Amino acid sequence: MHACRATGDSRTPKPSGRAEFLSLLGSPVTSEICSALRRWFAQHRVQEPSAGSRLAIAYSGGLDSTVLLQVAQALWPGAVVAIHVNHGLQAAAPAFEQHCAEVCRTLGLPLVVMPACIDVRPGDSLEEQARIARYALLEAGASGQSCDVVWLAQHANDQAETVMLALSRGAGVAGLAGMAASFNVGKVRFGRPLLGMPQSVLRSAAMRHQWTFVDDPTNADVRFARNRFRQDVMPALIAAAPGAVAALSRSARHCGQASELLVDLAGIDMAQIGQPPALAGLRKLTPARQANVLRVWLHGLTGRAPSTAQLDELVKQVAAARTRGQRIDIKVGSGRVVREKSCLQYVPSEAARLSLSVKSGSE
Repeated sequence: MHACRATGDSRTPKPSGRAEFLSLLGSPVTSEICSALRRWFAQHRVQEPSAGSRLAIAYSGGLDSTVLLQVAQALWPGAVVAIHVNHGLQAAAPAFEQHCAEVCRTLGLPLVVMPACIDVRPGDSLEEQARIARYALLEAGASGQSCDVVWLAQHANDQAETVMLALSRGAGVAGLAGMAASFNVGKVRFGRPLLGMPQSVLRSAAMRHQWTFVDDPTNADVRFARNRFRQDVMPALIAAAPGAVAALSRSARHCGQASELLVDLAGIDMAQIGQPPALAGLRKLTPARQANVLRVWLHGLTGRAPSTAQLDELVKQVAAARTRGQRIDIKVGSGRVVREKSCLQYVPSEAARLSLSVKSGSE
């Protein structure tokens, strides 16, 4: 771990207060961030933080979450809580936690540390399991502190990387929509108020205000696809098309709207064919609408969309199952889609049932 101060000096950061708030507003860079944070509440019709409705910041100690925490604390002093999830996956994890504690102590705001215990089974993705654990712990930490909202610090560059990764994997419009600006985990609203903000703005704010942050060495580990894209693909793309980050973020919003329309269409179709889907009703739809219904239905049951190959095979088996004796049986996720009389049923494996009980709502 490297502790960084954008200007390189070692002075202790000043606590936020009225003077810090005025300093933020006096800087065009941080004033832009202040506007983005307040705009998120207005756009999503959520009340701004107060003594009775506190805001939690997912605080890793890195550049992005540091800027988010500092600006939120200046805007709403006394109504902000920091939550640090310690995954314990690298040697620097204790130092990250100590750094977060020191910053929060200086700012005079509460820090909740949530240690993670990540169970990775054969075939599981460590990144995916860490993500599931992180959302569950952030939800628990926020609930314990009476926080209605948890903010995450992903920005426009992160969104552009997400869209490019989705493109490289052949994603549909749901995947190309990238990260959502607002979503729920349990009873807690999660938000990403910086999705429209390039990281350069956050770095400029840290430089101006001399905010200390940590540099996570795993961000340079090219074993992870996102890091390879960040180091190799994105710089080349931006050099060829300087407006690529903003354009990809705009495309993500368009895809998000298209994805919402497809979900609405699936709801209309499911109201006609029932849940679980009746085979006769499915066959009245075009193959594209069948696939859309099945995708939305299975996502609701499993928390993730089936692959294109699985959907194509399922639509093919539905078309062929015109007699009572015609079976349907296809693996989807950790379970199977089977035919039960005149309907489809999803039967999760025992391991899948246990996993779903843990990660429900974590998307």
